[in-house]
Amino acid sequence: MENTTPNLTLLDKIETALNSIRPYLKEDGGDVRVVNIATNGILQIEMLGACGDCPMSKMTLKAGIEQAVLKAVPEIKAVQAIYPVAADF
Repeated sequence: MENTTPNLTLLDKIETALNSIRPYLKEDGGDVRVVNIATNGILQIEMLGACGDCPMSKMTLKAGIEQAVLKAVPEIKAVQAIYPVAADF
C-alpha cells in the first residue's frame, strides 16, 4: 500500500496547529505570526492585533497556543512570544 500522507515540513505542522486555535484569537481581534523556529526547539511567535497588548495574552500563549503546538508538533519544546521593541523618539 502506498503512503498518501504528504510530507509536511515543520513549519507546515506548526501552521496547522496554529490554525486550530486562530478562530478563537480572531474572534477577539487577534492573531499570531511565526517569527523563528530555533534549532533548540523553541518556537518564537509574534502576538498580533488585540493579542499584542491584551492583559490575558500570557495565559493565551501558555494555555492555548503553546499547548496546541506542543501537542501537534513534538519537535517543538516551548513557545515564546516576541514583542517588537518600541523606537526611541
